Amino acid sequence: MLKRLAITIAGCALLLTACGDNGGKGSGNAQTPIPSSVAAPSPSGANGTGAVERLKPEQLAQALLEGQYGRVHAQMSEQFRSNVTEEQLQTVYEEIKGSAPEWKSAANMQLNEGRYLVWTNPDERLGLLATFDSEDTITGLQIMPLDSYPDTDKQFTKLAYGLPFEGEWYVFWGGRNVLVNYHYEYAGQRYAYDFIRIQDGFSYSGDPTRNESYYAFGQPILAPREGKVVHVVNDIADNVPVGKMNEEHPAGNVVVIDHGNGQFSFLAHLQMGSVKVKVGDRIAKGDTVGLCGNSGNSSEPHLHYQVSDKQDLFEGKSIRIRWDNELDPLQGTLLGEK
Repeated sequence: MLKRLAITIAGCALLLTACGDNGGKGSGNAQTPIPSSVAAPSPSGANGTGAVERLKPEQLAQALLEGQYGRVHAQMSEQFRSNVTEEQLQTVYEEIKGSAPEWKSAANMQLNEGRYLVWTNPDERLGLLATFDSEDTITGLQIMPLDSYPDTDKQFTKLAYGLPFEGEWYVFWGGRNVLVNYHYEYAGQRYAYDFIRIQDGFSYSGDPTRNESYYAFGQPILAPREGKVVHVVNDIADNVPVGKMNEEHPAGNVVVIDHGNGQFSFLAHLQMGSVKVKVGDRIAKGDTVGLCGNSGNSSEPHLHYQVSDKQDLFEGKSIRIRWDNELDPLQGTLLGEK
């Protein structure tokens, strides 16, 4: 359920509304994160002439606050600029300017030669998202209202949970707004996480169409605390990365653990044939339940993990996890030890 980070203005409504798939039950249709640029424009001023220094990704929000629309537009990819004029950018931004007297950083992810940055306004009801390629060309830009669920945000699991893996992993989706965690929109997955492994800013090495190229693939997945195994799927084929996903079996190979107190762990997208437990097994915290895979509605090897109040992923509601050591995993952060 690793949803693509390819959100662009080009080809969809300009700002204020989400582009692309809204997802749904088992939603998430991603591939290798962060899209590449079509072409990098030459730096130019507001009128297209006169070189100016290119913005660094972290400077974009402030540039918009200061009305540097020409500078921002000039740094968009060629395709982006062909779909969105500088005047359109200015018109839309001016409409929301009063709601965003400032922007605060909510995420800054650098992965696979791309950048994905998110800012929120002071009351966190408005979000600004931008994607960049390796040359800092702007490939996506979006402003959208952010829903919040303060009641459930404050309701943590009764039990504390450990990390469900060994070594150092990267939070691809995690947090409490839809721009840093696309699951947040759906009550059944609201506090879910997608975890990958990275090295030197990449989630893979070599051929990106082979599962074995991804650092997460085949890594041990652990029980986050003791419990009883109540559901296992182990026969779903792993997808070819960046290819067609299995929407008929969105969780793919999965292990569900009943921890008592109405709390169930879901460890999804496991490698076919790798599950090491069976229904009825009592397992201890840290036991290996299977290996990370790319099965189900997944386009890149990763672990989808959440705690829900029912055994059925699509009937229950996700619960915000109380982690050991008071962790609060957010998009773009590293967890665990090397």
